[in-house]
Amino acid sequence: MIRYNLLSVGGVETTKQLMDVALGREKADMAIVNADVLNVYTGELLSKYSFTIKGDWIAYVGEKPDHTIGPNTQVIDAQGKTAIPGLIEGHTHLADCLYSPYEFLKTAMTGGTTTIISETIEPFPITGIDGIIDFLDAIADQPIKIFATLPAMVSTSSSIHVPTQEALQKLLLRHDVLGLGEAYWQSVIQEPDKYLPNFLKTALAGKRLEGHTAGARAEKLMAYIMPGISSCHEPINAEEVLDRLRMGLFVMAREGSIRRDLDAIAPIKDMNVDLHRLILATDSVGPMDLYSNGYMEFIVQKAIDYGFKPNQAIQMATINVAEYFGLDGIIGGIAPGKHADILILPDIQTVQPEYVISKGRIIAMQGDLLAPPRNHTFSDKTLHSVVYPRELTPDDFMIKAPSNHSHVNVRVIDQITDLVTKEVIVSLPVINGNIEGDIRKDILKIAAIDRRHSPGKMFVGFIKGYGMRKGAIASSSAWDTSDIVVVGAGEEDMADAVNRIYALQGGTVLSVNGKIQAEIPLPIYGLISDLPLEELVHGMQNAKAVMKDLGCPLADPVKTLATLTGAAIPFIRICEEGLVDIKQGRSVGLFVD
Repeated sequence: MIRYNLLSVGGVETTKQLMDVALGREKADMAIVNADVLNVYTGELLSKYSFTIKGDWIAYVGEKPDHTIGPNTQVIDAQGKTAIPGLIEGHTHLADCLYSPYEFLKTAMTGGTTTIISETIEPFPITGIDGIIDFLDAIADQPIKIFATLPAMVSTSSSIHVPTQEALQKLLLRHDVLGLGEAYWQSVIQEPDKYLPNFLKTALAGKRLEGHTAGARAEKLMAYIMPGISSCHEPINAEEVLDRLRMGLFVMAREGSIRRDLDAIAPIKDMNVDLHRLILATDSVGPMDLYSNGYMEFIVQKAIDYGFKPNQAIQMATINVAEYFGLDGIIGGIAPGKHADILILPDIQTVQPEYVISKGRIIAMQGDLLAPPRNHTFSDKTLHSVVYPRELTPDDFMIKAPSNHSHVNVRVIDQITDLVTKEVIVSLPVINGNIEGDIRKDILKIAAIDRRHSPGKMFVGFIKGYGMRKGAIASSSAWDTSDIVVVGAGEEDMADAVNRIYALQGGTVLSVNGKIQAEIPLPIYGLISDLPLEELVHGMQNAKAVMKDLGCPLADPVKTLATLTGAAIPFIRICEEGLVDIKQGRSVGLFVD
């Protein structure tokens, strides 16, 4: 595995300069004195310690810093305060949370997150390798460090392919790419020849293979991790965490907007096992949670509140993450030769940073942002990603019956939780040769429409669980595909919502009785908004309120809609080609004998 350190990242001259500061031959730029410093390497809280900084790096840590402090050194007296390393997010999806990187960072940085590792699976089905590079450029050169993993690319749609080995090799050479992102275990076991060549390419580059083991057990789990899968963020309780730790995996305890598993995982702290391979991660935080709660500081505080010792909780969001990704030579702890990523807290129990220092610079103080992020200008290809051959009409959402019977048996997606679906077989009426839904029984139409690779190709089926008495909701944010997904009680509103997405070049739209009742523009890849965070949150709240008024019982109907094309969550999904049984790894027909 590639390992980074001061010499390899900063170079010879910077290293010599840091050596001179440590020896007192040159003076530091900044000094934090009299703090209680958490040493994450030993778990100790060291009283009355100081550290000094030169440029981006820590030069000295100890009790007698005077020889490194000169007349031009900025000195901060942190007496009575606690210093900890900057927080590290080990697994998120920055392109799947609707906000732009610019808007996200304005909030995330004030809470003390100084390093992020993000998946890049979302842009790839839309704009390919060019889209990934555009996204990597968007998150580069920010006040904090953002690294990425590349898409293993499992999809319900056969039009979406894994990255070529040539493209993968090119991107793996980048210093900001740390490995290959999560590959869903069912697909890897079902089609190893499709995925193992890219696994091998990644391993030979010395980089990580991220895992996704939801529902895998015993020999299936063993077979999946055999090629070198090194982590998983899917365990939902302490027993599953322990099982994976025993198999040598790093486990990321997830507490985010998709799932909140930390409460059920917390009993691992009482099982008398080593936790240095346990990591805190969000797997993404949605706009409303980010706006209301903050970012990694909220998760670390939760871990403390759930009974983890403060030093353990902080280690799970600092050194444990850094060691896993081979970054512990430059981040994860407060030590000489490490990046000066440091938080000053009121005390070890209270994760509310009074100072946030990233790369040797104070970027936030008392919750106020001092170093704004860089706003990226996305490419024209990224901003024009919704392609139709023509406007859709209500007739496009009609389903022709295969026979002249009065009723037809069809497979219906049953939305049994916000994420999980199952298959149900329902007899539906045939009227004038078309199969109709049944609003009284909560059976609505659902369609997936390709907006990129085969523009206009679509499949129409049925779904149960959305509860809408009228109207339609559509979104261009659809997991693992280049599809638009729409659910509706009437074909006219379904067509209106999808056509409005084309006009917006991406978005989530609600149409009721021919009128647009709510919309959230998503012009970046058709996935990301360019709105300020507060406006985005307001738009989402309005969409939820409209959906609730229409009878929808789902907590986050927009997110649920996005997951319906995903290849990871059981059991029945949809794409522009038809219905897909994730458990069996195969397409299934709409009609049932």
